[in-house]
Amino acid sequence: MSEALKKIETVLEEKVRPSLRAHGGEIQVDRLEGKTLYVKLLGQCAGCPSADLTNETLVEAEVVKALPELVERVVAIQDVSDELWEQAKRLLRDHHL
Repeated sequence: MSEALKKIETVLEEKVRPSLRAHGGEIQVDRLEGKTLYVKLLGQCAGCPSADLTNETLVEAEVVKALPELVERVVAIQDVSDELWEQAKRLLRDHHL
């Protein structure tokens, strides 16, 4: 892991994850491209209607404030987990919708 990613992980662990975990959520760094950090919101935060707001007001605010030399912007990657896809397929198959 690069030194930049280690610094980012430290900020996430100290400033972001406690708030997300209090709501059943989690965050994972996907990649750092230039000064744009791409993250995935997991757990209860994945697909939450407030995910964009959480990213702007919590994740981006804390990371940019702590590490402006490394990160100018944080982008939350919104995707559906494989587990959720499998649940949806099972529901459709088993309930003959």
